[in-house]
Amino acid sequence: MNKIGFNLLVWSGGLPDTFLPITERLKKIGYNGIECFMEERDVNAYKQFGKHLHSLGLEATCVLGVGPDENPIGETKQIRDKAVVRLKEAIDCAHAIGSKIICGPFHSAFATFANRQPPTQDEYNWSAEVLRAAGEYAAQADIVLTLEALNRFECYLCNTMDQLSGLINRVAHPNVKAMFDTHHANIEEKKIGDAIRKIAPILAHVHISENDRGTPGDGHIPWDDTFSALAAVKFNGWLTIEAFTRNDPNFANAINVWREYSHPWDMAEQGFTFIKQMSSKYDH
Repeated sequence: MNKIGFNLLVWSGGLPDTFLPITERLKKIGYNGIECFMEERDVNAYKQFGKHLHSLGLEATCVLGVGPDENPIGETKQIRDKAVVRLKEAIDCAHAIGSKIICGPFHSAFATFANRQPPTQDEYNWSAEVLRAAGEYAAQADIVLTLEALNRFECYLCNTMDQLSGLINRVAHPNVKAMFDTHHANIEEKKIGDAIRKIAPILAHVHISENDRGTPGDGHIPWDDTFSALAAVKFNGWLTIEAFTRNDPNFANAINVWREYSHPWDMAEQGFTFIKQMSSKYDH
């Protein structure tokens, strides 16, 4: 049975006190857990928020991005070493909140195109080396690192499930697996179902995200193909809604969100109902 999560990024990339009543309302809607962006770096903040979630009966997953100063494919060993430190720091924070998953595109720095060329074999090898070290550390905390392929406008190392599976095979660590994001796949994959079947052996996390980043079900993502393929490969992990707003201007500016797509509570309430309906349609 899949768990349904909601990414709190529609309100903030940090861990503000305003999350307390928000998580209470998400629990009442029926969510199994929340996902938080790892902007905050204080382990104690994660520990306190984790206690609150536990009191509600909610679980947590985490999503992480890295910048050019902590780039796993940075050209110098110093930068790549900083990437390992950053990933270990994130693992400590995820452990403190009680998360078993850190997802995201931390195989390389977000929206960093310094060399203006396609990915090289050196870059794939550098990323794999960093991720293998992080995987070893994650194993001690029983955390799985689930890597995300992004669209071509946000990343060049991994745009497709084919590229992502190739990288993860290079890492060759049981605590480093894959995630699937419907928004990015809608841009980069030929067929959603084929992409899911490709990544299925190492798939550990899924983001349910509409083509415009608004309420799932309101746009043109091929949802029947998505949910039928997930059912066919017997995926039983998190189905987490990732939608965006301008409520956190710094984060919104970083990912080029310049307008509102849907009201946050429409995203949460209608999105939850949509996932339940689609899951029941194909979960036989």
